[in-house]
Amino acid sequence: MTKIQETSKKIRDEVCKVFKGDDDTVHKILACFFSGGHVLLEDVPGTGKTVLAKAIAKASGLSFSRIQCTPDLMPSDITGSSVWIPSENKFEFRAGPVQSSVLLVDELNRATPRTQSALLECMAEGQISVDGEKHVLPKPFFVICTENPVESEGTFPLPEAQKDRFMMCVSMGYPTEADEAEIITAQKCLTHPVENINAVVSKDDIISCMEEAVDIHVDEAVLKYLIDLTRETRKDSRIAAGVSPRGSVALYKACQAYAAIKGRGFVTPEDIKHLAKYVFRKRLILTTDSILKSFSVDNMISELIERVPLPDFKAHI
Repeated sequence: MTKIQETSKKIRDEVCKVFKGDDDTVHKILACFFSGGHVLLEDVPGTGKTVLAKAIAKASGLSFSRIQCTPDLMPSDITGSSVWIPSENKFEFRAGPVQSSVLLVDELNRATPRTQSALLECMAEGQISVDGEKHVLPKPFFVICTENPVESEGTFPLPEAQKDRFMMCVSMGYPTEADEAEIITAQKCLTHPVENINAVVSKDDIISCMEEAVDIHVDEAVLKYLIDLTRETRKDSRIAAGVSPRGSVALYKACQAYAAIKGRGFVTPEDIKHLAKYVFRKRLILTTDSILKSFSVDNMISELIERVPLPDFKAHI
């Protein structure tokens, strides 16, 4: 068993003590984590988005902060600010919650566009700028944001630039009957079950996994399939804007980490096909006509994936 397999299994087993759902959901989030990306959890209220995010953060053994977004949240509430110290006759920078390795941003679409934009530099550059000074964020740095897509009152749509910073957008859906029964019976104690999640790996383990993921082999035929898939999104007349090169890079890195988690030293076309939906979900912009005709992004992606033939690929390593 490789290091990344061992680490992901430890985290998954610990997380699944409180998260009752598809194991592959955890694998996709860990693929984002190990490949240096960020993830958006989008689903209806009460499906366990926050519990899942907190469980992964606690199991990883890294420093953790949570931001609950509201319309009056200011950018400085995220990044921190300079505070005047009278006794020393100078300003001193007081770090905000962003100075942690795992940052949970709950209900991101309830924050104003100005506050949402404060996360752009954090997610893209791994640093913040306050009063003209740059402050480097911890490494690794992983942002998990949650969003409820079914309500619009008191929310602010995410700008396209913000959506493009997320490696994947993952939805969990409703649990099965058996899983829901477990969720209910687990609430018999006074404390929430997520409080009993323990750190099962260390920062060094996470960094080792990130280094291992980068070395996963991608065959030329598989790379061409990935490029063909992304370019197909730019040709369809129903799509106003297709997947950018940043999206191609995101899919490439996510598949490397996902393959490693699955115990393989190489990426398969099936990895590309499986993860494309989650990587492309927030990167496609439909035309107004397509929206009026009730086309959905997910259905469009599924159609595009079926349109591009899988390459004739055989693993040689």
